[in-house]
Amino acid sequence: MKPQIINKTKQNKIPNSRVIEVEDLGLVPYKIAWEYQQKLVKERLENSELPDKLLLVEHPTVYTLGTGSTLDNLKFDLNNFSGEIYRTERGGEVTFHCEGQIVVYPILNLHYYQQDLHWYLRQLEEVIIQLLAQYDVKGQRINGLTGVWVNDEKIAAIGIKVKRWITMHGFALNVCCDLSGFDQIIPCGIKDKFVTRLSDYDPDVNILEVKEQLVKSFFQVFSVR
Repeated sequence: MKPQIINKTKQNKIPNSRVIEVEDLGLVPYKIAWEYQQKLVKERLENSELPDKLLLVEHPTVYTLGTGSTLDNLKFDLNNFSGEIYRTERGGEVTFHCEGQIVVYPILNLHYYQQDLHWYLRQLEEVIIQLLAQYDVKGQRINGLTGVWVNDEKIAAIGIKVKRWITMHGFALNVCCDLSGFDQIIPCGIKDKFVTRLSDYDPDVNILEVKEQLVKSFFQVFSVR
């Protein structure tokens, strides 16, 4: 089942002539967005000339686990858990999604960028860091930990999957979400760190505006070549 497309931007060309289509899917159940990503990746594995995609989504409450995630990072008993939880093919540990959090799924053919996963992860981090700077919030990296942090608290988690250099999954930016769901897990498997959100620094933040700024930041970062 293909999710309804709430908004679709005009096509944008970056210096290497790749075309990226941006789709704001709105509030979409995790499983539907996951299946949509898989469909897009399959199509691009069959036809590398198809344009890249940038999907922006919010998910109803859900927990997701990476391929090698340990259940030890869950603070609840799975046998008595009535919510949604999925183990996916992405990297990384357990994380939490909910409304008010922007989840970004780039479907990119890295043959047209750089075939380097470390480069790709640092690019995604830079997108978030530049976006936060628009709100006078200083985002930073922490050596050895993927993601973006503000004052030693994680504001954006990253978990990707790349198949024959086609990317899927991506990153989740906490904007104005209820962080209480993170209390039920050890986020990303890091015991001594906490999470934060953009609204803690800008109480009047507008999530639609953040989406617009995020897309601009994405194009700026990925066109610096």
